[in-house]
Amino acid sequence: MASALGLQPNLVGPLGIPTPFTDGGQYSGFPAAFAALPLNPSYKAREEDGRSQIGASNHYPYRATLAPLSKLPGPWYSRFSDVILMYKEFTAHRRVYIHELHKKFGPVVRLGPNEVSFTSVEALREIYQSGGSGYDKTEFYNLFIQYGTRTTFSTLQKREHDQMKRYIAGSYANTNIMHPEVVEGIQERVGAFLRQCEEAEKPAIDFYVYLHCFSMDCASFHLLHPHGTKSIEGRDLHLMREYSFGDTLKKKLLRYRLPAITSWLEKTFQKNSESKIGHLAYKLKTSKAAFRQIQVAAECMNHLAAGIDTTGDALCFLMHQLSLSGTHHVQDKLIAELSSNKDKALDELPYLEAVIKEGLRCFPPIPMSQPRCVPSAGRVIDGYFIPAKSIVSCQAWSVHQLNPQIFDQGDQFLPERWLDPKAAIEMNRLFFSFSAGGRSCTGRHLAMVEMKCLLRELYSRYKTRIAPEMQGSMELYDQAISTRPLDQTCLLTLEPISGLKS
Repeated sequence: MASALGLQPNLVGPLGIPTPFTDGGQYSGFPAAFAALPLNPSYKAREEDGRSQIGASNHYPYRATLAPLSKLPGPWYSRFSDVILMYKEFTAHRRVYIHELHKKFGPVVRLGPNEVSFTSVEALREIYQSGGSGYDKTEFYNLFIQYGTRTTFSTLQKREHDQMKRYIAGSYANTNIMHPEVVEGIQERVGAFLRQCEEAEKPAIDFYVYLHCFSMDCASFHLLHPHGTKSIEGRDLHLMREYSFGDTLKKKLLRYRLPAITSWLEKTFQKNSESKIGHLAYKLKTSKAAFRQIQVAAECMNHLAAGIDTTGDALCFLMHQLSLSGTHHVQDKLIAELSSNKDKALDELPYLEAVIKEGLRCFPPIPMSQPRCVPSAGRVIDGYFIPAKSIVSCQAWSVHQLNPQIFDQGDQFLPERWLDPKAAIEMNRLFFSFSAGGRSCTGRHLAMVEMKCLLRELYSRYKTRIAPEMQGSMELYDQAISTRPLDQTCLLTLEPISGLKS
């Protein structure tokens, strides 16, 4: 696994307040723009006594000693400001920063005047599963509004989300995903993927590109069949490159930042409706809710974006891990299962399932905080009273590594841990790769089938190894909510399995 990044050098924050780094440095590398920010700029303070949106600078003593969150563990400066947290967000270090705080302070950490992070299974269930869908989302999810329209993912309130989800969920139900038409479509994309690998001009293949093409083609097939992309053959490669190689920390205006994808979607929706009745775009356009075309396009863009990066990156991290010399034994065991069970169904291959689950645990597609807003009257979470309107969250990166009673050696890649049925029950309670509760990832079943189909066919034919010329870093590099390999390249070679034709 990629090692955690270290904390930044000693800094001095706004108003001369020193940051957590205490080696004596002065204002080292801290942007002046952040030093000038007001205290707690992300969320206006709302205190328990009813004084809402008060000036933070006039209430240091209250926040530090009397406010409900004052008793929570965390760095001292989090009582006064979240400027350090903002700095970490904008420099792509939020995930590791929070992880280091949890290692130091435990399962509950105050991140700012109005924000708390948790890692326990009890907190996860309360925040994301209580009442079915957990707490409402925060305004952070405004970042994921598409074409000025809220999608299922970017809706904030549970009621609105539930109304939208009823028109979407059926297309992603496991029974529908396992329908022969859907599986055949995925298998057709797997076949195209393998052909491109076999026809590659050089032994070293950039699987980062190929896997993102595969995930884009599968997602667009499910959304818009028969008008899905074929980027793996090169026809729509520019669409994948435009989306997957951009920086989502800076992606805000899709029409300007992603003109090719936007144009492609517009042309697709202008075509005569030939979509099969089982596909999402058709269902939305013909639903009783009468979704406007811009709403359908926004929803499809959201699903396409999620399908490209999350599945593509998850496969990339996993295949790189399997190709490392230290985990060749895992790959060999996977190949043995596949070779001796050629006629088994996808859900009858326990080691394949274990390898994928462990890959998702170690390299979750969304490893970062998934913020929620505490409901009115407040809630008790992990023994602490958290007032209403506070921001609370868990991040999969820490949940999966800092619960040793559930995930022993949590920082190690050990697929065998999932083969014990009793242990798997407890691990699944804490498995947060697809979030949890009623607002968990809608496309999780599709993602699992895509990964199973591809890995089954690939490792039934080939072994993968790190290419000698692979110099790019596979360190996790955070985006707005997801992560990807730092250098966006993963050069692997294919070795035909002995006794099989290549």
